[in-house]
Amino acid sequence: MNRSSRPAFGTLLFFAIAFALSLYFAFAAIQGNFGLFRRAEIVAEAQDLRLQLTSVKADVLRMENLTARLSDDYLDLDLLDEQTRKVLGMIRSDEIVIR
Repeated sequence: MNRSSRPAFGTLLFFAIAFALSLYFAFAAIQGNFGLFRRAEIVAEAQDLRLQLTSVKADVLRMENLTARLSDDYLDLDLLDEQTRKVLGMIRSDEIVIR
């Protein structure tokens, strides 16, 4: 047998291990906890959270407006009447309730 015609077993083993490691790291870079797919999920989740933040900020502004309109410095009688009717279920004597 001619030894120079066949590659050495150590060389084949080295390239097989190198190939397996490169496959592992490529898989981890795409599918792993810090991979590309996880990054896309995080970006999408961040966008959803930004939308929720915008919605919550709008709710806070609305509530601050209502609170200011019922404060001691400024009292909106129409808003007070509306809230009283909603909370206490009161009506005026000249009103008709339709259910």
